[in-house]
Amino acid sequence: MRRAARTGEATLRAYSWRAPSLSFGRNQSAAGMYDAGRAGDLGVEVVRRPTGGRALLHHREVTYSVTAPATAGDLRATYARINRLLLHALQSLGVDARLAEPSGRSPLPGDAPCFETPVEGELVFGGRKLVGSAQWRDGSALLQHGSILVNDDQPMLARLATRPIPPAPPAATLRDALGRVPPLEEVVERLFDAVRALEDPDARGLAVDDALEADTATLREKYRDGAWTWRR
Repeated sequence: MRRAARTGEATLRAYSWRAPSLSFGRNQSAAGMYDAGRAGDLGVEVVRRPTGGRALLHHREVTYSVTAPATAGDLRATYARINRLLLHALQSLGVDARLAEPSGRSPLPGDAPCFETPVEGELVFGGRKLVGSAQWRDGSALLQHGSILVNDDQPMLARLATRPIPPAPPAATLRDALGRVPPLEEVVERLFDAVRALEDPDARGLAVDDALEADTATLREKYRDGAWTWRR
């Protein structure tokens, strides 16, 4: 986000996770609802996102993020613009992905899983949420990131909670949609192809410079700090 504000450029990034990781939404109540000790025993790392929403278990998935200057458009416009890229990538992969139909207001933060119910504008397969996304704006830049599930690891949330979580319908996954597990590199390349096809045919790889390294080092301390993770 700092780079987007500094340079005026947008960046699409895709990545995976080195270990199962529980993430909380920015304003979600987590203290007393999830057990940090149990997470450690199960080898699950715990983080808190800068974006809103509910608890999510990151593991066997492809995660994307888009950072851009806020001048790229308002929330609704940029959300639709990024969804267009995601749909193009998933459909070119062979996934019959669709936009979720309107279903009322978004759920409030709580202890229910993020992938329990799709809301308007999210991407679904067979009526079930396939991609969960959230956007945050701060000053002159925006961040939107989300999870494209390869396998459904969300049931692990119930093992980390301190009180019973009602069972949720299974989330959609790329394994379900394709009948196979696509390599990370294949999904990532489809995402980058979508950028070249729909946004910028001359899009290039990101060069990590000293300013970006410095920003990363500063923010790493915040997001590794338990005072931020368990702040509420």
